[in-house]
Amino acid sequence: MLPWLFAFYTIIFSRNLFSTITTPTTTTTTTAILTNKKNFSSAVRSYISTMLADNELRLRDFEEETDDTDSETELLIRHSSYLPRQQAAHATRAPSSNRRYSRLTSEHHNSNSNSNSNNHNRRTTAAQAATTATSFFSNLFSGKANRLDRSVTGQVRLRNERSRERARYNSNTSTEKKNANIKLAQTANTYRSTVGSGDYIGSMDGDVISATSSAVASANSENSNVGLQTISDPENGATTVFYQKNRRRSKQRSLGNICKFCLCSCWRKWFAPRELRARTVNLGRGSPEKFPPNEIRNQKYNFLTFLPLVLFEQFRFFLNLYFLLMALSQFIPDIRIGYPYTYWGPLSFVLMVTICREAVDDLRRHQRDREVNSQKYKRLTSSESQSFELVPSSKLKVGDVIIVEKNERVPADLILLRTSDKSGSVFVRTDQLDGETDWKLRLAVPLTQKLNRDSDLFHISASVYIEKPQNDIHSFIGTFSMRNGSEETGLNVENTLWANTVVAAGTATGIVIYTGCETRSVMNNSQPRSKVGLLDMEINGLTKVLFCAVLGLSLVMMMLKGFNGPWYRYMFRFVLLFSYIIPISLRVNLDMGKAFYSWQMQNDPEIQGTVVRSTTIPEELGRISYVLTDKTGTLTQNEMVFKKIHLGIVSHDNDTFHDVGKLIQSIAPTILNTNANSALTDQQLQNSSKQGFYSGNRMRRPEGWREWEAVKALALCHNVTPITDEDDNKSVSTASTFASSAGSVSPTKSVITIESNSAEHQYQASSPDEIALVKWTEQVGLTLIARDINSMTLQLKLNKNNGSGQNLQDGVIQFQILQLFPFTSESKRMGIIVRDVQSGEITFYLKGADVVMTSIVQYNDWLSEESGNMAREGLRTLVVAKKILTNDQYNDFETRYNAARLSVTDRVAKVASVIESLEREMELLCLTGVEDRLQDGVRPTLELLRNAGVRVWMLTGDKLETACCIAKSSQLIGRNQGLHVLRSVKTRTDAHLELNQFRRKQGHALVVSGESLEVCLQYYRPEFLELATACPAVVCCRCSPTQKAQVVQLIQKHTGKRTCAVGDGGNDVSMIQQADAGVGIEGREGRQASLAGDFSIPQFSHIAKLLLVHGRRSYKRSAALSQFVIHRGLIITTLQAVFSAVFYLSSVALYQGFLMVGYSTLYTMFPVFSLVLDQDITSSTAVTYPELYKDLAKGRSLSYKTFFIWVLISIYQGGVIMYGALILFEDEFIHIVAISFSALILTELIMVALTVRTWHRLMVLAELFSLALYLISLAVLHEYFDWEFIWSEDFLWKVSIITLVSCLPLYIIKFLRKKCSPPSYLKLS
Repeated sequence: MLPWLFAFYTIIFSRNLFSTITTPTTTTTTTAILTNKKNFSSAVRSYISTMLADNELRLRDFEEETDDTDSETELLIRHSSYLPRQQAAHATRAPSSNRRYSRLTSEHHNSNSNSNSNNHNRRTTAAQAATTATSFFSNLFSGKANRLDRSVTGQVRLRNERSRERARYNSNTSTEKKNANIKLAQTANTYRSTVGSGDYIGSMDGDVISATSSAVASANSENSNVGLQTISDPENGATTVFYQKNRRRSKQRSLGNICKFCLCSCWRKWFAPRELRARTVNLGRGSPEKFPPNEIRNQKYNFLTFLPLVLFEQFRFFLNLYFLLMALSQFIPDIRIGYPYTYWGPLSFVLMVTICREAVDDLRRHQRDREVNSQKYKRLTSSESQSFELVPSSKLKVGDVIIVEKNERVPADLILLRTSDKSGSVFVRTDQLDGETDWKLRLAVPLTQKLNRDSDLFHISASVYIEKPQNDIHSFIGTFSMRNGSEETGLNVENTLWANTVVAAGTATGIVIYTGCETRSVMNNSQPRSKVGLLDMEINGLTKVLFCAVLGLSLVMMMLKGFNGPWYRYMFRFVLLFSYIIPISLRVNLDMGKAFYSWQMQNDPEIQGTVVRSTTIPEELGRISYVLTDKTGTLTQNEMVFKKIHLGIVSHDNDTFHDVGKLIQSIAPTILNTNANSALTDQQLQNSSKQGFYSGNRMRRPEGWREWEAVKALALCHNVTPITDEDDNKSVSTASTFASSAGSVSPTKSVITIESNSAEHQYQASSPDEIALVKWTEQVGLTLIARDINSMTLQLKLNKNNGSGQNLQDGVIQFQILQLFPFTSESKRMGIIVRDVQSGEITFYLKGADVVMTSIVQYNDWLSEESGNMAREGLRTLVVAKKILTNDQYNDFETRYNAARLSVTDRVAKVASVIESLEREMELLCLTGVEDRLQDGVRPTLELLRNAGVRVWMLTGDKLETACCIAKSSQLIGRNQGLHVLRSVKTRTDAHLELNQFRRKQGHALVVSGESLEVCLQYYRPEFLELATACPAVVCCRCSPTQKAQVVQLIQKHTGKRTCAVGDGGNDVSMIQQADAGVGIEGREGRQASLAGDFSIPQFSHIAKLLLVHGRRSYKRSAALSQFVIHRGLIITTLQAVFSAVFYLSSVALYQGFLMVGYSTLYTMFPVFSLVLDQDITSSTAVTYPELYKDLAKGRSLSYKTFFIWVLISIYQGGVIMYGALILFEDEFIHIVAISFSALILTELIMVALTVRTWHRLMVLAELFSLALYLISLAVLHEYFDWEFIWSEDFLWKVSIITLVSCLPLYIIKFLRKKCSPPSYLKLS
């Protein structure tokens, strides 16, 4: 019962339909409802079910109606309830109806005076309750049309007067009328049974119908001049009103629709995310669709939003918001204290400093953006007189064809159409996109590359279908097709030039496919989180404590004064007087101090190259408990050196590499003669392709043939390109001419001439491992001298003196590149299919990790064991294999491969499936081992961090054996520490057993893989983190970038300690941004990690001084500075409180005007800020004794204990100064101000001197300068000081005594504490 009543009133208020029951009988009706709750609830339930069914039935044939009316508009009004506004019509009805209605109404209003009609009143109130429910729910469920006229409780519908709709309506009218009559009759019967008054309900229904007819008739008479035609249906009382040629709507409804449309349009345009969809771009014609402008915008503000957003960000801090309220209160005369500039001056200074800093930073960002956006590019035009035009990059649009020159930045995402190289290849640098500095090879579309010139692009009819924009920079799906359907070519990532890459060699012509925010580079930019230091959060907590102290002190003053009169006014005045307890200059001093710490870090000669990119958290380096570092490029140099090769029966290392060279030189003439005399027939070529030379009989192979096959595989299976310093473009372009002359070898002679003049070849590749392998093949006699997209040329060194006196020339071996399968992190292997130009032999070479290659190569008994041995030596292993293909096999593979590349859906999976069909039963050639050298100073740096109490975790994507070896060689794991390797964990039971086993090993380092880590975190997260965080060192191998960031986040949440992440590659950016202090190393993998980090260093060894020296000083200095600034506000608040308590609890300021402003600026600012030069120990001591760093993590320099110690000091000194001035003053109030303020300034200067640990000359200068300023003020400010009294002896001795009493006890306590319980750093010094 009660829920029905509650729902009833809730719906009334929410729908603004309270007018339904707010009639002259509102009170009586409500009373009737409450007194007849049972009858009313029954009526409500029955009417809801009836109206729902009835409303659904009547709305069924109007579901397809719209509001667009081009001709007549028909309003269908179906009456179903009583209308309060039609009471006037009842007066003209039949006498019986009028008498009955008037009798009911009079009984309603006179129920309290008539004592003989109680039963009749109950029946009347029940009937009115049902009437009220009927009227209310009729309004509630009458739908959208009910809003046209609230006075009519019928259904109003706007119907389009088209022929087909009218015909459909006429055909269904009779059926609907019958259904409507049945429903109305059922409703009436329900009311009769519910209320128990059938006669009344029946008569009331008649009244309603008659009243409705009268109302409609009157409406027709009033609107006869607008052309209305009314038709009444005698069968059910329905009335149809026709508006002839009426094209106007309800003004209220039209205005609402317009506003709704405008709001929705603005939301979709400005706020709603843009829908990303695939597109088709026609070559040579602009796209009619609208795409984002090609603008780079890194600004935070514009001209209109700058000031509001900056002020909003500033007043989000409690400190600034508090002082803003205090300053605004000074505009109220009743609570004004002193001069308004005493409040607005400091606040304005703080805001101006912040506004100027933000303006300068945003102006610099705007200048950088404008410089990039205004860079000119050549855009091709269809005009014959002018082939291209120079346009800024911000004006480029989707469909434009542009030319990008060498060393130019690519302005937008392009499909590569043509290059200056005839083979259609071009090299790009992607260091600003993926963090890799090595060049990437990109290929032009074959259909456009074969055109004679760029202007022919406008004469072909072609289109490019491209996928919707996404953030994956390593994949792309598209199709280039001619409009007539004659030719179609699949596009992948090799045919693209992403924005912010740089063309390294040659010239590229491409069509713009993505612009602005839809480019890959912009979509991959994640906004780094705003980092707030732990010291700032602690100071924010202390600020709230001080605010509570202000309120408490003001309340105490009011309790002593009494809550008489306008006490709230006096209360607020006291809050204003004591507001200086919260120093607004605290944030300014801290920000300036942090800027100074950052400047010191960048100018330290021992760690040159250090860059501080975030000046807000330098003190975080002094409280680090966990350092998480990458391995490759961070702990290691990322310089690969070829160390070992294993051929199955023999192994070679640095000591025997020269033997490999001799063996190859010994069989070199045989190899060259075999290739020179290989003018084979087709049948012989097919047989040779089946077996290969010396491949049919192992006994026929000469000595050194196994080494030759391994060296040749390493020289061919890669993505390395030789370059020269003089003209890197020349070597690429000259070599590319080989593709146009398949059988001629003369074009490569120019390349040989160019390269032979160089003493040492230079190479570019996407992986330093491949460069190490190619350099080793050059060392043993097989050199890569030329390469393009279709061919590769090797130079085989011969023994210059073979004993016959002949000077032999080096031989040249040429290969045609048929297919290239690049390395991916998913496949963990790369392959290439080449054809020997001389012999015609087709060979498929494949190299990859031993984990995947074990199942690909033929069965052997040495691969697994030897790969484990090399991994334990810290070498990166690669397995190399080959497979000879016949022409038929390759042709079949090429057909299936091209078909898979043209697929639009699941292209990657289909291509991988076709390639895997070749990777079966391959011949194992060799196993290579490459060493990644450690960086300089890694071992002593890790040892220093371990002694300083910092736990180091190594997160790497390398395999477990290599990670363990690097951890041992770098001394990440101590000599006396054990190593526990968490085995492969796949189930919850495995995780439980492994964690229990590790729990028994105390003091052991932990090694875990990424897969096992996921399982442990899924089932036993708290237990695993408890064990891992207690380990002295942890090694996580096979970690993805997401897992690295997840590990950092888990450590932060579980321990609450501060973390520092160190990395050098793009895969470390997420980890660096997640850590409390991110350090990026500018290494071989690019500058992406360096730019993303809060700090940038050139090598890992600099991290020791960054933490132990600069981190310590930043934290110690910031703690001392913040506490002294708080002390400066506490002491003057104590003076004010004592003054108000003594002088009859008056809310009058002790120091007026300039004295309050000068106290925190001119007189004490320089000595207090000079504390940023203080240091407790020297840098050499901090590095020599890293154990001193352990105390910093406990946060004892700034804690509630030290805070309350300074509070007691402030209360003592403030009380001594104020009471001393009151006792010693004579007869004038101005003398109290002079004595107390002078003693206050001297006390602050002496306290700074007592706080300093190591004096600096600038500290002495700041003390003397502030004292001189105050002495000048005593002589100049006659408004505040009595000049005759200042020069008297009474002033001097009174101020001296007060200052001595306030400071001498504190100095004695400090001296005794230093002697009895000195800190640890004093013992060392």
